[in-house]
Amino acid sequence: MRIDFWKMHGIGNDFIMLDDRNKAIAGYIHYSDLAVKLCHRRFGIGADGIILARNSDTHDIRFVIINSDGSEPEMCGNGMRCFAKYLYENNILVKDEMKVQTLAGTVVPRIEKTQGGQVESVCVDMGVPKLVPDQIPFVHEGDTAFEVPIETAQGALSVSCVSMGNPHAVIFVNDLSFVDIETIGPMVENHPRFPEKTNVEFIEVVSESQLKMRVWERGAGVTLACGTGACAAVTAAHMSKRVGRQVGVHLDGGDLDISWDGAGKHIFKTGPAQTVFKGNIEI
Repeated sequence: MRIDFWKMHGIGNDFIMLDDRNKAIAGYIHYSDLAVKLCHRRFGIGADGIILARNSDTHDIRFVIINSDGSEPEMCGNGMRCFAKYLYENNILVKDEMKVQTLAGTVVPRIEKTQGGQVESVCVDMGVPKLVPDQIPFVHEGDTAFEVPIETAQGALSVSCVSMGNPHAVIFVNDLSFVDIETIGPMVENHPRFPEKTNVEFIEVVSESQLKMRVWERGAGVTLACGTGACAAVTAAHMSKRVGRQVGVHLDGGDLDISWDGAGKHIFKTGPAQTVFKGNIEI
């Protein structure tokens, strides 16, 4: 079976975009097996994950994402921006504002276009951050879980836990350059207090309006960016009075602008989405 694809990235977080509204791909190969095959950076196209467009009975479209290891996360902020651009520029869904079905619930991306009509950036309503430990999920008896110590082989670490439809553990550090992400990341990701594992964000506070961030993503390892992680980081930083309401987050792959008015409010993320190349491949 030969399929068409777009290779895209959102500030370095890269994806293989596929249209499976007719379920032809699903009828031929399991999505997990396809993701492992296509995402391999030596024997495949290479990506952090695949994203598929599917029809929805309740929304404009359905978003399905599979990580490079074959696992299925609930949502991906960088992937959602790429998804919106892919839909718009392929005439699959030509709307400035889209209602998208995800495993994390309804997500609403809004297209921002150039004068030529191409998608320049996307602002995504990421919903309301969840702070209750059971909803993250994180094993903790308090009403929220900010700067909670957990024991690891590297000693005690302080984590601030947030769900953006997927779980996040935010760790504040003095200097990102001294953090061994490839050692600490998987320890926290697989910690028994995170029953569904977790994404891990390492955050250096630059000012009340600027954060630097590196990320270990659940099911993908070190990536250049994580949109839901940036939202979780701003949530944790704002709740601990480290930053204000408008925050620029600087990641290895580029920058995101995050806007949040506080607990119970929707959080908004704006950033670019870019097409790397288009092609087709035999699967």
